[in-house]
Formats: sequence, structure tokens, C-alpha cells
Amino acid sequence: MDSEGWRVSLSRDWDVLGPFPIHAREQHFLSPSFPLDLTVPIDPNATYPSSYADGGLVGWTKAQSQEDGNLQISFPDIRWESLRTTEGWAALQHHSVLRSTVTVYPPPQLTSAPASVPRLLVKLIQGSFFTVLPSQRQNSSVPIWHAGNIYALGRSPPNAVSLPAPPSSDQPTTYDIFVSGDYEIRLFGDPRGDLPKLSITLTVDIEEPEHAIVRDSTHDVSCDFVDGWAFGDAVGIGLLSVDGWWIVKDVAPAHDLRGYAQLELLQETRIAPGQRRIVPIKLTQTQPIDTDKLRFTLSIVSAESQTSIDVVIPVRNKPNWSLVDGESDSIQASYFFATSTPTAFVVAPPNKPNADAILPPILALHGAGVEILEHDFWIRAIPRQEHSWIITPTGRTAWGMDWHGPSAQDAWGTVDALYRILDVREEWKQWRTAPETKVLLMGHSNGGQGAWYLAARYPDRVVAVVPAAGYIKSQSYVSWVQSRSAHYVDPALRAILDSSLTPDDNDLFLSNLADTPVLAIHGGDDENVPVWHTREAVSVLKTWNPLANVTYREDPGEPHWYQSLFASEQVKSFVSSSLAKSTSDGAAATQSFTLTVSVPSDSGSLHGWSIHTLTIPGRLGRLAVDISGGAIRARTKNVKAFSIRLGSVPVGARGNSFILDGQVIELDEGTWDLSDFSLAVSQDNGRWTPYAHGVISRGSPSGRIANILNSGGPLTIVVPTHEPSSELSAALRLAHNLNVYHKLDAEIINDEEALGKLGEASFSLVNVVVIGLGKFARSVLLQGKTVFRVQGDTLELRGRPLNDPSLATLFLHPHPSSTTSSLLFIHGNDVAGLERGLRSFPIRTGITVPDWIVVGSQADKYGSGGVEGAGVWGNDWSWNEAMSAF
Repeated sequence: MDSEGWRVSLSRDWDVLGPFPIHAREQHFLSPSFPLDLTVPIDPNATYPSSYADGGLVGWTKAQSQEDGNLQISFPDIRWESLRTTEGWAALQHHSVLRSTVTVYPPPQLTSAPASVPRLLVKLIQGSFFTVLPSQRQNSSVPIWHAGNIYALGRSPPNAVSLPAPPSSDQPTTYDIFVSGDYEIRLFGDPRGDLPKLSITLTVDIEEPEHAIVRDSTHDVSCDFVDGWAFGDAVGIGLLSVDGWWIVKDVAPAHDLRGYAQLELLQETRIAPGQRRIVPIKLTQTQPIDTDKLRFTLSIVSAESQTSIDVVIPVRNKPNWSLVDGESDSIQASYFFATSTPTAFVVAPPNKPNADAILPPILALHGAGVEILEHDFWIRAIPRQEHSWIITPTGRTAWGMDWHGPSAQDAWGTVDALYRILDVREEWKQWRTAPETKVLLMGHSNGGQGAWYLAARYPDRVVAVVPAAGYIKSQSYVSWVQSRSAHYVDPALRAILDSSLTPDDNDLFLSNLADTPVLAIHGGDDENVPVWHTREAVSVLKTWNPLANVTYREDPGEPHWYQSLFASEQVKSFVSSSLAKSTSDGAAATQSFTLTVSVPSDSGSLHGWSIHTLTIPGRLGRLAVDISGGAIRARTKNVKAFSIRLGSVPVGARGNSFILDGQVIELDEGTWDLSDFSLAVSQDNGRWTPYAHGVISRGSPSGRIANILNSGGPLTIVVPTHEPSSELSAALRLAHNLNVYHKLDAEIINDEEALGKLGEASFSLVNVVVIGLGKFARSVLLQGKTVFRVQGDTLELRGRPLNDPSLATLFLHPHPSSTTSSLLFIHGNDVAGLERGLRSFPIRTGITVPDWIVVGSQADKYGSGGVEGAGVWGNDWSWNEAMSAF
């Protein structure tokens, strides 16, 4: 591809090695170049073991990409149908290594070594990882792997890639590029008789910016205006630092805006070299805006200079929905996710304002790959209501975290944001939702799975749920039977690793929905999510409660999506009646129920009962309640502390004795009269002891490393220094991945700045990722809050040095100034170890990393069989022998 000055070309000729069996996400432990070791020369005539091939060996083949960079890979010599006969979809998933070349051409006028080396802009769509290496390389060359955009997410920037060696100034320089190509059913679907075909797109360009810091309008965030008033207060402006460290210091509105609105920079925004961030701006109006554009100027400074960027964003003004004849348009709203990240979502107004009571809104979760801000397909699929709003969050991106973690945080955030938006203007208050309102959950496909998930984790916030075409859990969607790691990993260790997925396993938590009205829907000929998933979920639910209020609708012959899915009279009647019957009290519908919890800090209450801490974190906790026979009985499994809101106890049972695991606890009449009072109990030495509710907090925000994504503000990434280093490279790539996959904001700071922030209130809100063992890391570890220590330059776990070459260690750690936030340490003994640690970061669901994990070099070929140790912390970050392998 040509550009002024330097040029770059990507060869259309590819070498292909594969296929090799793999389960989804296994590539985060295996080397992306498996079975190759890229530090040694490659033999083009070598063959490698693969159980997919006749004779058990595969070698190199050839392929050619199209002009637009699309590359389609298939393996016609593999008898796929024979493999599928016994192993199903699992036999179709496979890994391959793809190799081509990139050639960099110097400018014709260049006669000496360039003052600066150009960077590549690489876009890899639907590929896992890629690396660029010198064609003639030393054995010591460590591949620097960059994550691809495997979900083909929109508004995703390219990777800015530094060349591994300077290009020649007088002749073309050729580099090798390697891609990890991984065929996943969720991405490419069922080939249905055809060959499984991996389809990736790779483009390479030269970065030649005009300025050191530039706008990136693809990252802008704004809202619609209704009769001139903003439907939200968050505005976001995307900026890219091409070179240098920049800080956005101020925002100044144009003169034509100053009489109508105020713009306030929510916080100074630091942007690292090569990083994109969304600048948060709060919009406050004094009068309606009658213009088609918002104009303002950002003031930006670096250590060497200062500059300004003029910004113009369009205003989409819509009439008040109450004045529209017929069905009004949907409205794009905005709010600050996690206190400071501008975020958009879409709502549809009800047909009429509130009547006698405020009815809950519908929270509708889209399927994977659906871009709700680009297309109105999804919100139009949900039937409009008389008195209830429809809320459609993005879930951060079109895939997000499958409506778990930050995606769930975003979903609940939009519900609370709509209340605040409607409460601001007097004209809108008759249409407003209730504060901390309950919701009716709906969802399709990945959103159907998400509806099961949110309803089962927060049952007291849900009045009813309509999950359509949802899968139970990722391990059931496509079996792990073809796992390479399973041949090498200790089964006891594997169980601990897999415990990090327990919070996502919807079937384990269906006891929590035994009293929730459920209408589960599935097309009888669904080619994407097999219909048995919903059948099985309904079966599990009815096993917990044969009288459960669950209805299953299977539409014979219908595919994954069909126009009548939510448009049937049965669905409309179920939704309207469930909304009409919704009440604000939490009285139990039945006399007995079971609350199941995996991570208490990520779980809500059921009929007012909440589990606060587990006896052995990492295992399920269950609380079985029976309210009959003149007593309130509770039997616990793996529960250390829980609470009950007295006002949620059925009226006829109030005043009765509590019998907890056979132990009687009586409350006086005065306590029972306090309907908002919560009785909290904790088990000490086998006895339940009552406490005031506030004395017992929920467990630590641990259980799995993925919890680091649930931050109350922008993730803070700490590196030893701002100077170029392997730690800074890892931080920039992590920030890029957080942006691509979740639109999560991240601030990169150095050790000195981190130490200075320890006393700041804002620092206590955010989760922190610490890369390397710099001053800040050592300062925190010296406090002795966990069994990880530093001796000299060596990290130790329980006194054992973790000093093997290429070793990676990741572990959650208490936040130095907050009990609700946490730190994540990512440490590598060398560059190869740091690369391994970065790949182990759970950027997607399904990556099996519990609270701490030590990954060795053998993982390159053994997958999780190369994990040296892993575990879940006990209460108060203690060593948890029952859930540790080391």
C-alpha cells in the first residue's frame, strides 16, 4: 500500500501449517505459533503431529489472499465429517499458523539512516494474534505478539507496531509476519456440510501522521437532543497520541454555545504515546440548543509543547416523543460509565406517561455482533409498551464480555442513567422510571444467555425474564473434548483453573429463578445455538421447583432469528402482564427456595436473603430457605456469612424463630417492627452469631482475575518508567486490547506517580494493573497482604522463588486504599515471560485464570499443562489450601 515517503507491501502469498485440535480460548496458554518455536529456524519440509489428519501428520501448504487482504483457509484433505460424527462441533474447531512477508521500502530521496523508524499500522480481523519478525533473525529474538480483532468489532483501531529491526535506508527490507489462525464455531458458524473455512483479513500500512496528537472521531460519544435538550450529560471525544505524553487540560465552548450550555472537563486526561482515549466532557444546559453542531476547543499540553484541537460534533435534534403521532423514534442517550467513561445507549419511550404506578423498564440485551448504535434492528424488535421504557445497552461493544463483568456493569448503569436523565427536566418527570428500579429482562442469542445470567445473579432486581435462543454456558456451546491441554494438565489443577468459569455457568444458578416468571423461547431449527440449550435450562429450573413459573415456547422449524420471535401474542401478553403485576416488595412467592452464589461481591439478593462471604471461596455457596411450620429455617453449604432483610419475610412468618443449620435465633418484637432492618449472621467456630448489617461486608472482589475489569473508574496501569521498555510496550498493548474489546478506559502512569496517588480518593475507586516489579510494586508487596513477596529481584510465592526463564506470574492483590477495588500484578522473569503473562490476561470470557496463576514455558506446547500453579484466595486474601495447587 503506497503512502508519501515510506511504503509497505504485504505479500499475498501465505504458508499455512495445520490444522491442530484446540478448544476455544486455549490459544491464550499455547504459543500462538504452536507447534513452531520462532526462536529457531523453520524447516519448510517438516511435518507435525495432528490427530485431525490421516496418518497423524500435517505439513506446510500454500494459500493466497485477495487484494483487500482477505485470506480464506481450509483443509480439504481432512475428513471433517468423519471427525464430526463422534465429536460434533468440537471437532471443527482448530488452530493453524499462517506466515507471509511484509516489505518496507524507504523514500527514494533517503540517503542516510532515517531520524526515526516508521511504525506499521496493522489490522487483523478475525485472527487471534500476530507478530512481525526480522526475516534474518537471531535465535534470541523473542516474538512480540499483538492481539487481533477476532470479533471484527466496529470502531476498532489498528495496532501500531514497531518494526523489530530498523529498515534499510537504501533498499527494501523484508520481515516475516506470523498469524495465529483459530477457527471458532461462535465466529464462523456451522459449515453445514461444507469445509470449515477460516476467514481473516489482514492489512498493513505505514503510520505517517501530520501531528503528534490527533482526533479519532470513531471514538466520539454523544447523545440525541429532544426539543433542544440533551438526552444525557456525557460527551466523549476520541484522541490519539502519535508521539509523546499528552494531557488534556481544559475545554472551552465556542461563543455561540456559551449562552446555552456549559462544558466541563470531567477530569484531566493523560494519553500515552500510541494510545487512544476518550476525553470525558460533562454537558450542562441552561437553555435548549437550536443548532446542528456543538463547537468547542480542547487545550492539550505535553512536556515540550502545548496545542489545541477544535472539535465539531453534529447535533441530532428530535421532537418530544409525546408529540409524535404513532410510534416515536428511538433515542440515543449517554452517561458516564464507571464514573468517567462517556458511553451511549439507546432507549424507546413508552406510548403513554406513568399512570397510577411507575412500571419497570424493559432491559433488552442484544446478541453477539449486533451494533446497536449503528442500526436500529434490535430496539425495533422489542414490542413497544404503554408505560414502560425499553433500554438497550451496548454491553461496552457488540460482543463485550458476553453480558458478564463490565458488560453487566454497563447494563445496570444504563438503567440508573435513564432515571437520572428523566428526572432532570420537569417536562420529562411524568415519564420517568423509579430510582433503583427493577427491570424486565429480554435478550436474544448471546443476549438470551445474558438475560439468564443477569436474572439469576440479581433475582430481586428482575420482575420477569424472556431469554430467547440463549446458550447455557460456553463449555456447553462447543465441547472442550478436543482440548490439547487436557492431555497434560493435572486434573486437580484443571479443576481449580476451571473454577474461574463457575461464575459464568448459568445452569448452576438457576435455583435463583425458581420464583421468577420466565418465558423461554427457541426456534426449533436453530442453526446457531442448538435448541437443547433452552430445553435443558427449563428442565434444570423445574427440577429446582416443579411449580416454577416458567413457560417454554419452541417455534417449530424456525431458525436462530425470525421476525415473529418477540412479536407473538404470547410474548406480548407475558411482558405486559408481568410489568403490570410488578411490585416493589420482595415477598417470597413460595415458602422454600435456594440461593446459589459463586462470587458474593458480584451477586445480588433473593427474596431479601444475601450471601456475603463463603467458607471456601472458589466453591459454590448455597442457602436453602424454608418458611413453614412456624419457623424460618435455613440450611447452608459453604456459607460463612449472610443477611436477611426483615421486611422481605412474608407477613405471616414475621416474629417466628430463625433456625439456622439447627441453631435457634430469636428476635425481639421491636426488631421485627423495623422493616428495613437486615439481620446479618456470621459463622464462628460452628455457631451463627448475629451482627448489625453494616458490620459484615461482602467478600473481597476476588475469585478470578477477570474481576479486575469491574473497575469503578478507568483502569490504572502502572509501569516502572515512561521511557520505552518491555513493560511500557505491554501496557500500551493491554490498553489497546481493553479499548478494542470493551471500550474500557485506561490511564498509564509510572511508579513515582502511582506512589503519589496512594492518598487520593479517586485512586481508591479504580482497579490497578501493575506491570513489572518497580518501586510501586515493591512498596505494595512489602505490606505482606498476600503470600507473594519480593526478595532482591525475585518474586516468591510462599518462600519458593519464581525465577525460571520465561515464567509469568499474575495475581490479584488487595488495593492499598480500598476494600472494594483491587490490584493485578503481571510479572515476567524476562521478555518472554512478560509476553506470556500478557497473553494470559482474560480479555475475553472463557480464559481460565483464577485469582493467581504461574505459567511456565512448557505452556507453549502443553497449554494449561504448562501452568506451574494456580489458586483462589481465601477470605481476607489468605492462602486457600482447598483451592490452590502449587
